[in-house]
Amino acid sequence: MKVTPRTRKLNESVREAIAAILIEEIRDPRLDLATITGARVSSDLRYADVYVTTHGDESRYAELLAGLESAKGRIRTSLGKRVSMRFLPALRFHLDESVDEGQRIAVALREEAQRRPIAPDETDE
Repeated sequence: MKVTPRTRKLNESVREAIAAILIEEIRDPRLDLATITGARVSSDLRYADVYVTTHGDESRYAELLAGLESAKGRIRTSLGKRVSMRFLPALRFHLDESVDEGQRIAVALREEAQRRPIAPDETDE
């Protein structure tokens, strides 16, 4: 879907609404510390891909996705009350691995900087 100011605003509204729903309405310990990092509504407004992350390992991610799948109906119903849309999109939850990837890159850069500190170039003097 082409990203226009209107679709960007809709995506952000969906992301904010789902994040608020998880905080205010859903009482599932599997969803503790869940962060909604993004949402993309399809061009026909039938589907919303929701990207989530949390702290922990692979089992924690599986637990998070299971909790979201079990609460999907309640989240979708509450989303319809919070965001005015022509169609109420079906929710599809995905892990946002970019946060973990960014962390891995930062650690690798930090380790490399400690292993080989950057020395001032002798030709610059």
